[in-house]
Amino acid sequence: MTVSLPLVFVLGVIAWAAIKFLGIRLWVAVVIALFGFWLSHTFLAPAIESGTRSGVGVVNGTGD
Repeated sequence: MTVSLPLVFVLGVIAWAAIKFLGIRLWVAVVIALFGFWLSHTFLAPAIESGTRSGVGVVNGTGD
């Protein structure tokens, strides 16, 4: 069974849980999100994309 959820929804739930249960401050979550956007525009972007696709493939059982 494959469940298809938007990544933004999954990350939003994780951020909400971190703020609610771990006591992470809202501004820290915002800084982490902004750092992720900045990081996606660097030379590391292809490696991040490849790793993300591999991880999704492993979770779905379709990857290596």
